[in-house]
Amino acid sequence: MTSQVSSPAEQADGADSTLVGEQRKPAGVKDVQRLDRVIIRFAGDSGDGMQLTGDRFTSETASFGNDLSTLPNFPAEIRAPAGTLPGVSSFQLHFADHDILTPGDAPNVLVAMNPAALKANIADVPRGAEIIVNTDEFTKRALQKVGYAASPLDDGSMDGYSLHPVPLTTLTVEALKDFGLTRKEAERSKNMFALGLLSWMYHRPTEGTEKFLKSKFAKKPEIAKANIAAFRAGWNFGETTEDFAVSYEVAPAATAFPTGTYRNISGNLALSYGLVAASRQADLPLFLGSYPITPASDILHELSRHKNFGVRTFQAEDEIAGIGAALGAAFGGSLAVTTTSGPGVALKSETIGLAVSMELPLLVLDIQRGGPSTGLPTKTEQADLLQAMFGRNGEAPVPIVAPCTPADCFDAAIEAARIALTYRTPVMLLSDGYLANGSEPWRIPDIDELPDLTVQFAQGPNHTLDDGTEVFWPYKRDPQTLARPWAIPGTPGLEHRIGGIEKQDGTGNISYDPANHDFMVRTRQAKIDGIDVPDLDVDDPHGARTLVLGWGSTFGPITAAVRRLRASGESIAQAHLRHLNPFPRNLGAVLRRYDRVVIPEMNLGQLATLVRAKYLVDAHSYNQVNGMPFKAEQLATALKEAIDG
Repeated sequence: MTSQVSSPAEQADGADSTLVGEQRKPAGVKDVQRLDRVIIRFAGDSGDGMQLTGDRFTSETASFGNDLSTLPNFPAEIRAPAGTLPGVSSFQLHFADHDILTPGDAPNVLVAMNPAALKANIADVPRGAEIIVNTDEFTKRALQKVGYAASPLDDGSMDGYSLHPVPLTTLTVEALKDFGLTRKEAERSKNMFALGLLSWMYHRPTEGTEKFLKSKFAKKPEIAKANIAAFRAGWNFGETTEDFAVSYEVAPAATAFPTGTYRNISGNLALSYGLVAASRQADLPLFLGSYPITPASDILHELSRHKNFGVRTFQAEDEIAGIGAALGAAFGGSLAVTTTSGPGVALKSETIGLAVSMELPLLVLDIQRGGPSTGLPTKTEQADLLQAMFGRNGEAPVPIVAPCTPADCFDAAIEAARIALTYRTPVMLLSDGYLANGSEPWRIPDIDELPDLTVQFAQGPNHTLDDGTEVFWPYKRDPQTLARPWAIPGTPGLEHRIGGIEKQDGTGNISYDPANHDFMVRTRQAKIDGIDVPDLDVDDPHGARTLVLGWGSTFGPITAAVRRLRASGESIAQAHLRHLNPFPRNLGAVLRRYDRVVIPEMNLGQLATLVRAKYLVDAHSYNQVNGMPFKAEQLATALKEAIDG
């Protein structure tokens, strides 16, 4: 499958292109090479617009039909010191004409907007890769700021790369000289010049970006025109300069996806849409009680836009107030949600325990980040699993669900809602910064594909006393799910006591009876243990002796590593957990089928600890806590050692 791609000027006048063997030459100008995949990394100061540049390139790539995966990486500071290594912001995009799983291990192309960006990223760039540098920023002062004694562009250290020195700032200012902007204002558009250049190099569509810029700067039309001019200038520079003799084409991933309508989606956006869909399928209003915290805040921002779907968002004064309001909304009959990250979960723990005691549906979305304490706010980690399992006083069991990709966050949100509503329990959903900010294509489901989550509220008495009196018992349970009835405040005859002090079985009256407490503790645990979750699927086409078991966002790197090993003739099995409490009922049997079990995690072995304790299996941990996701090659090497061991 091929597509006609031309420059903005050619698109306007309808000029054509011709296909020549494996190369296409637009109007006989430059060669076009076909590639099956490309990894591009944009890097610069946190004020250089690298996230916006990467996001726009990603959007156009998605509209073109490639499979893709992204990795935004930025400082925690709102504006880190300019030109310093801690202030470098980057955006990596992997796109291909086939199914891919990760943002890629190493970029084929690095766009470095200054010396800090080059120094911070050069270690990841393989020899022979293309590096585009903004030479205007390689001043003596800027070089000294990051420890360069001499310019790496001149001292021979870049000889192993395909280096493209481009005065991006100068070219941008020159392109915008007729717009009446100050030099500083014009320089801000250099990211659009770079985007235009890369769009030419990889034949990305341009209409969407120009439409985006018009919309973004609708109240400042001159700024919109300037950015569009810089974008077009970058495209035209690529087309006319002799330094770029070749452009590249990556065909759409025509066979990678099932038939359907797709859009690019991030994990946080998918969670937001999943929550709205769950509320509609349950026919309940959605209430979010939250306090802003990286990297979960985007869910609050997104849900606040959807009042037309019956969504109410409440930005509380702190984490405790946010979950308190959400639990109150659950008591009042809403699908209640609170969003946070690890530090916020710690603050919310008492109220989560209260929700366990009150047995009300509540979704707690933990978008994990590096810890402990404030830790690494913008970096990813999987270190909240044991906190989700045990981070409350007393025996307070909570189901745990973990999505495995950005798009899977939609389905995970619906699954968490199903469990919360069916079993009347708070549910923890463990996403992380990698999933939250990363993106991939998502097939928009049809409404009839979504589960029916309709809830039956208590409408009248549910118990008959010995004297024949009909009464409402708030803790009389469904014999299948052990869920208690959900009675909306104000329903006549259904008045009942609620709170954190232990309840008497059935009546809900306050009880300090030892035997009753023992019974209630065991019953609450039995309710969680009895949750219906699917059996664990195992991908084992060759009868392997080694199993790699993962959870959450490690799915992509693990699967990519497994594919590499199998392609080289190795035999290895793979399984991935969505439900971490309760575990799938067949997990123990699966683990015992293999001689070796390896569990890669972005923590120091938390799932491995649970697996060893519950199943007495000698699971081997492979751990990383550097704030970045695993690389496929790194995992493939570790798994090969496990196979050989």
